[in-house]
Amino acid sequence: MATLQPVRGTHDLLPDDTRRFRHVVETGRQSAERAGYDEIATPIFEFSEVFKRTLGDTSDIVTKEMYSFTDKGGDDITLRPEGTAGVVRAVISGGLAQHVPLKYFYAGPMFRYERPQKGRQRQFHQIGVELIGVGEPLGDVEVIGLGAATLDALGIGARCTLEINSLGNAASRAAYRTRLVTYLGDHRAALSDDSRVRLERNPLRVLDSKDPRDRQIVAGAPVLVDSLDPESAEFFAAVRAGLDALGIAYRVNPHIVRGLDYYCHTAFEFTTEALGAQGTVLAGGRYDGLVQQMGGPAIPGVGWAAGIERLAMLVADTPPARRPVAVVPVGEAAEREALRIAARLRAAGLRVDLGYRGNLARRMKQANRVNAAHAVILGDDEIAAGAATVRDLDSGTQARVALADLAAHLLKP
Repeated sequence: MATLQPVRGTHDLLPDDTRRFRHVVETGRQSAERAGYDEIATPIFEFSEVFKRTLGDTSDIVTKEMYSFTDKGGDDITLRPEGTAGVVRAVISGGLAQHVPLKYFYAGPMFRYERPQKGRQRQFHQIGVELIGVGEPLGDVEVIGLGAATLDALGIGARCTLEINSLGNAASRAAYRTRLVTYLGDHRAALSDDSRVRLERNPLRVLDSKDPRDRQIVAGAPVLVDSLDPESAEFFAAVRAGLDALGIAYRVNPHIVRGLDYYCHTAFEFTTEALGAQGTVLAGGRYDGLVQQMGGPAIPGVGWAAGIERLAMLVADTPPARRPVAVVPVGEAAEREALRIAARLRAAGLRVDLGYRGNLARRMKQANRVNAAHAVILGDDEIAAGAATVRDLDSGTQARVALADLAAHLLKP
């Protein structure tokens, strides 16, 4: 029988990995809480229409990458490929739009059928924030600032570069689309088959193509920032002024685009050179048309998402695992007492490892294996005295401590 292995594009999170992941999530959660964002959790799978409406029928995610299936009830279901659509669906179906502004943080797994790569598996994990109901540039600045604060709290902000661009309003994008179609039409014969289809259905998606032939053509394409009307230019200037006020350095990158019509104004990415070609660690933008496109009211939104795997790869040091206290019983009577003592110490907030079997030497070896800070040794003599022998496993010193005082003794710094 073949050895069972994880499915390609998935991997196990063992305790060290989980500790690093938890550090990233907790850091993001704390940064978001300080900015007034509440946590939301949406289902891992949704009706496929949720993503087809938001990502577009011509996108690679919908046509090639979504994990979709028909369930036993005949419904078309998709494992979520990203977090924003589910959050917006929750706002609409929960009748929350009347309570804007809404400020949400989320964390969890996403799924895309694509070639596994460094920091991105087919099941990957993200943290993200959404600010719904704020149409002013100040909202963009706050969201970007929250991203920068999260990276700084993780100790990796100095290794990341913020790149921003403006997608303008609908009028600006329409003007740009005309210029782009004219340019790409002149190079139609040299485009890939996929990009020729996109040229007809959604030309901005050609700018996202990874095909080397397309990339060469796109390099000479007109840039959207040159098509901004006064309103869009003013909005972009206000965002840059806000970032300047916060002291957040940035670089304008006119090649950052989003191919969907509901994206507008600010698009941004935090990138790093520390991960090779896969350099984007946090990305987002403004999506003022998304809620309405999904059947809700016309309310604006802006947000970002960040890959936990990539962030975890950049974090140099995570807090070490909390060292436990090892409760070491010797004898049958001591084992029963050890159960009660372990329960009391855990209730007091200590991490406790209970020796299950073996003589004193074997249980002490287990205490060392789990890197315990102290061993609480219980034998017949200790039980008779209503005390325990507490051994400091670093210094080797030990003392007799009354059971009633045990938690306080072990909690002392």
